[in-house]
Amino acid sequence: MSQENTLTATAPKSVAELKQTAAQVRRDIVRMVHAVNSGHPGGSLGCTDLLVALYFRIMKHNPSFSMQGEGEDLFFLSNGHISPVFYSVLARSGYFPVSELATFRKLNSRLQGHPATHEHLPGIRIASGSLGQGMSVAIGAAQAKKLNGDNGLVYVLMGDGELEEGQVWEAAMYAPHHKVDNLIGIVDRNGQQIDGSTEEIMDLGNLRAKFEAFGWRVLETDGNDFDQLIPTLEEAGKLSGQGQPTMILMDTQMGFGVDYMMGTHKWHGTAPNDEQLEKALQQLLVEQASDY
Repeated sequence: MSQENTLTATAPKSVAELKQTAAQVRRDIVRMVHAVNSGHPGGSLGCTDLLVALYFRIMKHNPSFSMQGEGEDLFFLSNGHISPVFYSVLARSGYFPVSELATFRKLNSRLQGHPATHEHLPGIRIASGSLGQGMSVAIGAAQAKKLNGDNGLVYVLMGDGELEEGQVWEAAMYAPHHKVDNLIGIVDRNGQQIDGSTEEIMDLGNLRAKFEAFGWRVLETDGNDFDQLIPTLEEAGKLSGQGQPTMILMDTQMGFGVDYMMGTHKWHGTAPNDEQLEKALQQLLVEQASDY
């Protein structure tokens, strides 16, 4: 798929620009969670590079927003607890004012702890508080596009701990059987979930072999390295329309960008205190920071 598109809020960014945007988004994440002493910074920080790459480089999308998304690429966040990164990227790409990030998890805010459609927040197409459902919805959206002759792609992000949900595997069986070849699934393979490592809680085994056995094309990449991530996303787009869905197994580090949060499940749902926030912000430097 050509990266030259007129639907994005801005022209596709260079890798250097993406890195600066990612640092700003990470600043938003830690500030949002700190402000209300609530939220999920670890997975949000780990998946920042992916969402920045999708919204500022890869996807064709329209910040004026319609639920149907005709002619656009669609993104579904299945692991909805990492809403801070989703909200920041949507705001920074023009879906709603950046200043609204200051209302995160507050009463009457559109920025609920888990994305919700009843708040009518632009960019949100499904409520995703319950894990395991996102790929099913993404498959439906992808099939609707095929039926409508719409060439847009559908992306869905899942957590690796989320793969313990049985519905994921029903959907994984369905998509190849029905040749849903405009679907790109992404697993955030950070090896952590709320109670510990995925290896300790419920070992996922060989995910590549599992998805391939179900009939998926499988790509693997480093989700915290744009030089690997972007070519992988571009390759996934080129594989569309060839009769198979594509799954990207994306290795990340929970808490990436903030050294004391990296590689541990302890920051899955823990907010930084004042001192920890300042330490994080000192590590997340941006040439021209535009904190809300």
